[in-house]
Amino acid sequence: MKTSHLVELPPCEQSRLEEIADLVTSVLSSPIRREKLALALMTEGYIKKLLGLFRVCEEVDNREGLHHLYEIVRGVLFLNKAALFEVMFSDDCIMDVVGCLEYDPALVQPKRHREFLTKTAKFKEVIPITDSELRQKIHQTYRVQYIQDIILPTPSVFEENFLSTLTSFIFFNKVEIVSMLQEDEKFLTEVFAQLTDDATEDSKRRELVNFVKEFCAFSQTLQPQNRDAFFKTLANLGILPALEIGMDDLQVRAAATDIFSYLVEFSPSMVREFVMQEPQQTDDDVLLINVVIKQMICDSDPELGGAVQLMGLLRTLIDPENMLASTNKTEKTEFLSFFYKYCMHVLTAPLLANTAHDKNSKDNFQTAQLLALILELLTFCVEHHTYHIKTYIMNKDLLRRVLVLMNSKHTFLALCALRFMRRIIGLKDEYYNRYIIKGNLFEPVINALLDNGTRYNLLNSAIIELFEFIKVEDIKSLIAHIVDNFYKALESIEYVQTFKGLKGRYEQEKDRQSQRLNRYRRDARSLDEDEELWFNDDDDDDDGEAVEKRMGDDFSDSYGKYMEAKKGKLYSLTV
Repeated sequence: MKTSHLVELPPCEQSRLEEIADLVTSVLSSPIRREKLALALMTEGYIKKLLGLFRVCEEVDNREGLHHLYEIVRGVLFLNKAALFEVMFSDDCIMDVVGCLEYDPALVQPKRHREFLTKTAKFKEVIPITDSELRQKIHQTYRVQYIQDIILPTPSVFEENFLSTLTSFIFFNKVEIVSMLQEDEKFLTEVFAQLTDDATEDSKRRELVNFVKEFCAFSQTLQPQNRDAFFKTLANLGILPALEIGMDDLQVRAAATDIFSYLVEFSPSMVREFVMQEPQQTDDDVLLINVVIKQMICDSDPELGGAVQLMGLLRTLIDPENMLASTNKTEKTEFLSFFYKYCMHVLTAPLLANTAHDKNSKDNFQTAQLLALILELLTFCVEHHTYHIKTYIMNKDLLRRVLVLMNSKHTFLALCALRFMRRIIGLKDEYYNRYIIKGNLFEPVINALLDNGTRYNLLNSAIIELFEFIKVEDIKSLIAHIVDNFYKALESIEYVQTFKGLKGRYEQEKDRQSQRLNRYRRDARSLDEDEELWFNDDDDDDDGEAVEKRMGDDFSDSYGKYMEAKKGKLYSLTV
């Protein structure tokens, strides 16, 4: 490209800073002019000259010039050119770039970003990094990420694409860091040796676990194939046994849980295989999967953001759909047996504790949210674990405890409890039906419907849908139980035909059974009459003798004719 086509830059002097700032700002709206300005900045070594001017302006406290430099450096970043970033983020330039961005004209006092990066933010080498290029890359990535996340204002709708190359710059740096660390076998071996050493101090263990957590987070930038290789490396180094140690420490536990979630996403089967071996070496409380459940239960976030993430992780682990039937046919049976024996009581503990004595002891918002999450997981179990969850529900009388939550002031929790029952009824399993009937478990549902009154809301609709399902599917045992025990309370509800329909089904079945019984009685009665006639005939001795004599004569005649015919056939054969 000819230089005449480039943007002409003013001389790099303090007196021309306003002109330079206006030029940089003016080209941002035109892609072609942005391209030309970027080329001009690269060809003349202009960036380093500008940063030299920044040092001069700061020494003489030229605030106007510093404000112009803020606009210039921000505009150059928005040119979105990787070649410019290579210069700006090099070791000898990056802190001056950060310095320029401290002097935002909108602020009364400049920010102290350089002070934070050099004094407050400490780079901890959990294991000494001998590769100077790797160390420099880590420093650079942290500082550029800081510029993007903290220093630069959130881009407007029109500026969103201006920083896409900056995002890519950080992304590829992270890929490079992970690759370099992964190739350094000595470094990773030392990390895991210290992690699994009981003698490692608590503060050091926290640093090591946090390093591995950040390492895993960086790995998300890798391509799927490279990411798989990365997690296989960690598995071979003993990542899962390493996570078990030091779980008493809150920070270690939180970081270990994050690492655990990365591993579950990578290979649920690998994690399942490991956790099933744990009971042989430890007690229930420190099982890795129970630590995750407790972390979910004890989430201090009012919105339970972490708990929601961990619930998804647990669901992945207990989902039979991703259990490898082909390579290990017993994985599903073995893992579910393990989970229900060692972990299910930990998951249901808050629910059972909160519904003791048939009342909801804590009904605050955070408790309600937690119980809703637990119920969501239990509902998933009902749908996917037929035998194990059925046994657990029966043994713990779990549905009764869940239905206590129908009284909650939080409608979303009452709906979760109802959904749990709806999934059970949806299976149309007579074992469940008999359990519901024996425990009279429709009572809390019907009480909730009646307490709701004439309000037309989600709870009302969900309860009616439950009864509509029973009617449409013609679940006879439940229909009979509902009509026999609750129809008087429900017959006044006329805005839907559901309950009249249930009564109609009930009457039809009753009529059918009655007809069947009558037919049986009629058949039995006609049989009695035939028998009576038979015995009456037997009582008439004379008739009996006559019949006997006649039958004897008939028999003699027939037998004689038969024998004659047989002799004739034999004769013809012999002749």
